[in-house]
Amino acid sequence: MLKFNKIKLNEIKEFAELTSEIWHEYWTCILSKEQIDYMVEKFQSEKAITNQINNENYAYFYIMIDSQKAGYIGLSSKEDYLFLSKLYIKKEYRYKGIGGKAFDFIKQYAIENGYNKIQLTVNKYNKNTIDAYNKWGFKTVDSVVTDIGNGFVMDDYIMKYEIGEKL
Repeated sequence: MLKFNKIKLNEIKEFAELTSEIWHEYWTCILSKEQIDYMVEKFQSEKAITNQINNENYAYFYIMIDSQKAGYIGLSSKEDYLFLSKLYIKKEYRYKGIGGKAFDFIKQYAIENGYNKIQLTVNKYNKNTIDAYNKWGFKTVDSVVTDIGNGFVMDDYIMKYEIGEKL
């Protein structure tokens, strides 16, 4: 059974371990180990996640299959859209329709929180993920290169989903 469990503050340490595991498995074909380590520390460490929840309007959710943590979602409430910051699934659970069901959950979350737009950034070389977002109805609206420090950049497309178009 698929469920989405909101992360509690006392679960952040364990949650950060899951994010690190997934990032180190997933990103090796696109990014260097040094950049992955840096980004995990900057964006997905226990300290970073705590700050995001407490100060940046983030909500994180485990993607649960039965009692197994199959992945996670990170959402941030912005002024006029819901920002889909993270949607990651562990390797053994990919290509089983879980991403689409997670996106259904994200759309419902957006509606319940008064949003009609979902926006995200995705690495330009992350072809499989871009294909999934296109399949779900996202449109590429811009591209951006963001300096994240330590000599690293994020080279991303900005994609947007209009909820009214698909419901």
